[in-house]
Amino acid sequence: MHELSLAISIIEGVEAEALARGGLKVEVVHLRLGILSGVDKEALLFSYGIACEGTSLEGSRMEIEVTPLLVYCPECGMEHSPASTQHLRCPTCLVPAQEIRHGQELEVTGFEVAA
Repeated sequence: MHELSLAISIIEGVEAEALARGGLKVEVVHLRLGILSGVDKEALLFSYGIACEGTSLEGSRMEIEVTPLLVYCPECGMEHSPASTQHLRCPTCLVPAQEIRHGQELEVTGFEVAA
């Protein structure tokens, strides 16, 4: 399960940033997760809870914003959200999508700290 290694990496990054800002106590980590990121949201949440044990983030929680798929059609110059990740064609001109603009993200967007 690669979600555990991702959770550990996220925790290490947030810990380093919190320490650089004076040792802040992190309560919530915000993450943006694309639908095509290859990461299972529930497995990541579970792994995060386990990986936090014994760290400065123990007791914190992770909130995940799932990013939908958004592709660009070079033929008509339009962006669209396909109904399925199996058929990445423009609904107007049926050209295969050549650029995924959103949906592959895996990024920490911020964190909340104790007052």
